Amino acid sequence: MKLHIYQVLHVASMVLMTCFLFQAFANPDPRNKKKSSILIGTLALLMLIGGFGLVSVLHVGIPWWVIVKLVCWLGLVAMSGLAYRKPERIPLFTGVAIALILIAITTVYFSH
Repeated sequence: MKLHIYQVLHVASMVLMTCFLFQAFANPDPRNKKKSSILIGTLALLMLIGGFGLVSVLHVGIPWWVIVKLVCWLGLVAMSGLAYRKPERIPLFTGVAIALILIAITTVYFSH
């Protein structure tokens, strides 16, 4: 695939996954858990496919910034389920999610 397709797939799924994650934080109703988990999981998978597609097309191997972004990705995906299990901690999860997103974005600009 072309570079631009992976870029759009990666960024679009990241934006949508983030939106649905914060929607889960805003309304952690247990009736929404299955739908939300499926949606966030699917977007997380698309984000991962787009990211590794970019790594493949760019021929960069697995540098440090890819590992940092993977850790951020795992943290965000894990928090989507935690919002329903521990709704009293959503303010903490929101702060951690914002920090993980900022770290992941920052690594893009300081990776070169």
